[in-house]
Amino acid sequence: MRDPYTILGVPRTASEKDIKSAYRKLAKALHPDQNPNDKTAHAKFAEATAAYDLLSDKAKRGQYDRGEIDAEGNPKFAGFGGFDGAGMRGGRTAGAGGFNAEDILKEFMSGFAAGGGRRASGNPFEGTSAGGGAGWDPFSASGAGAQGSRTPRGKGADININLTVTLEDANAGKSIPVALPTGKTVSVKLPIPLEEGQQIRLRGQGQPSPIGGPAGDALVTVKFARHKHFRRDGNDLRVDVPITLYEAVLGAKVRVPTLTGNVELNLPAGPDTSKALRLKGKGLFGKGDLYVNLRVVLPDGGDPDLESLMRFWRDQKPYKVRD
Repeated sequence: MRDPYTILGVPRTASEKDIKSAYRKLAKALHPDQNPNDKTAHAKFAEATAAYDLLSDKAKRGQYDRGEIDAEGNPKFAGFGGFDGAGMRGGRTAGAGGFNAEDILKEFMSGFAAGGGRRASGNPFEGTSAGGGAGWDPFSASGAGAQGSRTPRGKGADININLTVTLEDANAGKSIPVALPTGKTVSVKLPIPLEEGQQIRLRGQGQPSPIGGPAGDALVTVKFARHKHFRRDGNDLRVDVPITLYEAVLGAKVRVPTLTGNVELNLPAGPDTSKALRLKGKGLFGKGDLYVNLRVVLPDGGDPDLESLMRFWRDQKPYKVRD
């Protein structure tokens, strides 16, 4: 992955707020729901989410800035398999005919064959095996005596999973069970706050390595489920609450749903139904507000008495609501 700062378009001195704002802007523009047939946008969205996942974690960001991990979150090379630049762990130093870590990587990357890559007896990897004297090769996928190019004990493949969560579960930061393609079921703890499209990385829960290395990661992309009551606007929520004509005229106590249960709203007489009533702090994560839109509902099938009263009002007490 490219430099996460470059991906999000922020400097290395960017604050947490700047990073979050930059990611939110990209996520809105690149989200798969907005670009269903644009594979390039899908790839950029995944890249931006991975970059935000790293930079929004203080510990990971610090490690990346210090050069301890790469943009994928993997530790940077500091000696392969227990060896450092001077030779083997435990004080053995490779001589003039031996390997050091840099030699090992260069020879591996060039794909030298098992038969042609051996050196003189000074090779610290030289040894004997039951296969007839061939040197044991720690980089061989098949063990001692294997032929062909040498393969490092690489990491298994990452897996991508989409997880749809309710607003209630996200607001409470619940742990959600997730079935992985590997057959395992793991519990995913939802962070607070949580962004639409945010990616959660589960270390070591990806595909196993085919050659004995560490398992890959599971990358869980979170999406909010459509709610039967609420419409989300960032951390704010909006809800429609039906009221009767007499409640609108006389005022009343009205029950209003929130993410943590119902509350009673004291409705004044003759409210302005064109304006939403705000319940502070009743949105997502305690940061947003809940906006209540009142909707006056007339009785089903009509009512003769109501119609008679309305004719009286129309003829005797008219008033303007439009220009």
